[in-house]
Amino acid sequence: MCGIAGFFGAGALYQKEEHPVLLKRMTDAIIYRGPDDAGYWCDREHGVGLGHRRLSIIDLSAAGHQPMQSASSRYCIVFNGEIYNHLVLRKQLESAGNVSAWRGHSDTETLLAGFDAWGIQGTIERAIGMFAIAVWDRETGTLTLVRDRIGEKPLYYGWQGRGDKAVFLFGSELKALRAHPAFENVVSRGALCLQLRHNYIPAPYSIYEGIAKLPPGSMMTVSSQRREVTVSTYWSGAQQAVAGVHDPFVGTPEAAVDELEILLKDAVRSQMMADVPLGAFLSGGVDSSTVVAQMQAQSSRPVKTFSIGFHEEGYDEAQHAKAVARHLGTDHTEWYVTARQAMDVIPCLPMVYDEPFSDSSQLPTLLVSQLARQHVTVSLSGDAGDELFCGYNRYQFAARLWTMMSAAPLSLRKLAARGLTGVSTQTWNRMAGAVARFMPQSLQFANPGDKLHKGAGVMASASLDALYLGLVSHWDDPADVVIGATEPATLLTANAPSLSSLDGIQRMMALDLLTYLPDDILAKVDRAAMSVSLETRVPFLDHRVVEFAWRLPQSYKLRDGTTKWALRQVLYRHVPKALIERPKMGFGVPIGDWLRGPLREWAEALLDESRLRREGYFKPVQIRNKWEEHLSGRRNWQYHLWDVLMFQSWFEHQSGELNRHEDNPAVLQPSKAWG
Repeated sequence: MCGIAGFFGAGALYQKEEHPVLLKRMTDAIIYRGPDDAGYWCDREHGVGLGHRRLSIIDLSAAGHQPMQSASSRYCIVFNGEIYNHLVLRKQLESAGNVSAWRGHSDTETLLAGFDAWGIQGTIERAIGMFAIAVWDRETGTLTLVRDRIGEKPLYYGWQGRGDKAVFLFGSELKALRAHPAFENVVSRGALCLQLRHNYIPAPYSIYEGIAKLPPGSMMTVSSQRREVTVSTYWSGAQQAVAGVHDPFVGTPEAAVDELEILLKDAVRSQMMADVPLGAFLSGGVDSSTVVAQMQAQSSRPVKTFSIGFHEEGYDEAQHAKAVARHLGTDHTEWYVTARQAMDVIPCLPMVYDEPFSDSSQLPTLLVSQLARQHVTVSLSGDAGDELFCGYNRYQFAARLWTMMSAAPLSLRKLAARGLTGVSTQTWNRMAGAVARFMPQSLQFANPGDKLHKGAGVMASASLDALYLGLVSHWDDPADVVIGATEPATLLTANAPSLSSLDGIQRMMALDLLTYLPDDILAKVDRAAMSVSLETRVPFLDHRVVEFAWRLPQSYKLRDGTTKWALRQVLYRHVPKALIERPKMGFGVPIGDWLRGPLREWAEALLDESRLRREGYFKPVQIRNKWEEHLSGRRNWQYHLWDVLMFQSWFEHQSGELNRHEDNPAVLQPSKAWG
């Protein structure tokens, strides 16, 4: 696991002898992604620079040092991630006579040998893993960027500057690009709209004009002959979803569970490969418990597991994690975090997340990463189980709501919406709590009042897809809040993939796989973990598991109101059902209460009306109205306000970073790798 950065076509403004200095500046900005080693390589003829920071996981020796050149010297690579089947690929290369000898046992060297034998795309299509890769092809004068199939590892890129001074920049994080003097630092108001809607900025957009995220499953090329960026897809989540539904698994439910366990067992086994201490996050829920159960079943000693808890009622899963850990016999560590300890992390968030990001579960994610890093260098997680096995309650909620709504005229729906929002969220929560014991688990939700108010806001939707967009949106019309902005199209709006052959719930799952999972969940975990030099791995995102999950009939995922049915059956072979069955709980913190209490002064400073006017991004009246309603308790605007606060905090941090920027970084000593 590492951090990568570099540039291409540096232009007349930057003398070629300065390239190593620029690479050091860019990679030092993300040193925490790779504190163990650093490397730089330049192609002076084409103005190409590749930089690398290494977190040593496999082959800790110098033989794993990057940038690394292929045996043919045609390719040079910087690589962030892990190729879990690289030993299998090595055997294939050896049996075909493509390799005479290996220098070490790193997966980086395996990739390069594959490039020489099969080409870049041919190798990537054979690889099982998570990765962000930059490869310079000396023969064709082409720079290729590659991102893994689902988007576990980040990769940003874009041209900055104009004419012969234009520079193509890339890196694992935006702060690496900002460290280059060509970076233009222009905030995208359209991207800000997207952050207000979703609490994240979806690919291909970033918070900066001219800088994009490479979408999952994609390759990008730019060359000396063709400087226009070309992006192609080598694996499509949308196509896999449609193909899986059209070619369903035809065996019995028991056979499906058997096959799923075989795939998960192999995925977990391959992801336990490491030359450093390894463990797992454990919340006590279905997904993380399944991963830990598979780890412990294949380990000769107790697996190290980690969880955090909160003293606030409704936010503590640590007790459930502890019970699962005790049953499985893991070496478990838990940390009960006080509200003060959680809030103390907030000033770090702009640095950690690097662009506005406002999923409030970023706080416990960062805290559990800090806990795990005290004991291990690699941690497996249970992310993606909800998206693949129909785990989110909102899928059923949206489908049922649309079934009820679509039979009623629009005028009646609007009247019903006013009735729902006429009752406060607190009152709805109290009413739901009083009748909870009489309701099936599938109809029990955390914070039902907020969900009812949210549902009321989308009752005028013209389709299930439009309804779902409303449910996954915070600000319904963010362009009305951001000054001078137009909201860009996304996969959830005008650029939606062709999913018409899927039913409503399947479409929601597929869209989450393409958007919410990579741009929120995986980004949240990657930035939090890498900020403390912790590698995370996600066994559910082995693409063989993903593809099989889409082949499972929907009745094997959602059965009689039970979510993730097939996955639960795998888990129940290792953990008693009684330890798992309980209402689903989000991995969150009581942001709404904190904003009315200990965070009020901090928030007030960021939401000050004169400040909002001076900075010129938000229309102050709408922001202040929500802030005042929240403080009074009339409405819970915690998510809307957290979106704005995270942008404000980020913007403040970036302004300070620019003021602190050093114009004269330390000069490097020459290296033979600079070519």
